[in-house]
Amino acid sequence: MAYTASDVKNLRETTGAGMMDCKKALDETGDFQKAVDYLRAKGLAAAAKKQSRIAAEGVISAVVKGKIAALVEVNCETDFVAKNEAFQAFANNAANVAVDANLSTVEQLLEAKTSNGLTVKDNISELTIKIGEKIDVRRVEMMKLEGNGMIGSYVHSGKIGVLTKLETDKDINSNEMFKELVKDLCMQIAAADPKFLNASEIDETYKAKEAEIYAAQLKEQGKAEAMIPNIVKGKLNKLASEVCLYEQSFVKDPDTTIAKLIEKVSKETGASIKVTKFMKLNLGEGVEKKSENFAEEIAKLTGKN
Repeated sequence: MAYTASDVKNLRETTGAGMMDCKKALDETGDFQKAVDYLRAKGLAAAAKKQSRIAAEGVISAVVKGKIAALVEVNCETDFVAKNEAFQAFANNAANVAVDANLSTVEQLLEAKTSNGLTVKDNISELTIKIGEKIDVRRVEMMKLEGNGMIGSYVHSGKIGVLTKLETDKDINSNEMFKELVKDLCMQIAAADPKFLNASEIDETYKAKEAEIYAAQLKEQGKAEAMIPNIVKGKLNKLASEVCLYEQSFVKDPDTTIAKLIEKVSKETGASIKVTKFMKLNLGEGVEKKSENFAEEIAKLTGKN
């Protein structure tokens, strides 16, 4: 059977099998439907059946290469598989592909070729068959640096991933104090979860929402109406120290702020240092996890519900 790349693509999408297996099936059978049956008989079409499952476990991989970096979240169904070496190697490979090809969307990454000649999407199919769980590349976040400075990364237990960009007016990347600062800031963001760089970046919508919540709480507590605006203002001022990186207390030394820490390193290195961007991914964020109630399931099976 003479077949086209489109035929291989359609067979792959129909069965969930890998590209090379689809090509072999078409070579062996000479017919599309027979190729589907061939893959099913070989157990290679199993991947397609897993695509409706919920994948909320997995890992976040971070890769930094010079002035470009990526965070990639790859999901699976269980924490057991998330610890699988092949799964973790795939996630790391996907992050490397994103950086090397400068890919900013999941769609672009899925179609990109990896070192084994297959696309990321084909590798997912192969890995799904091997491991037996649904696998998703869910999110890709890219960060680039122009000029002097450094992009730092930190991944905590595969479940929290952080990228932080620091810009400088001179090259101090070899300075140990500066490298330690980059590392500390990445860990700070992972632990303290800032939403903004500094107080000036807190948008009015965020402030208004928090102010509304504060006012409602104070009314509930029976505070006098005339006092509420000033109390809310004080709480909003304190808000900056909780949600703004520069205003936060340094987790390794609560007596100093991040702003003071950066100022200290800047003075010691003789360079102007500023954090211009950071991003953080939490594994499974926004994915509805399926909760199992085994007692209910058994009751349903036995007709005792």
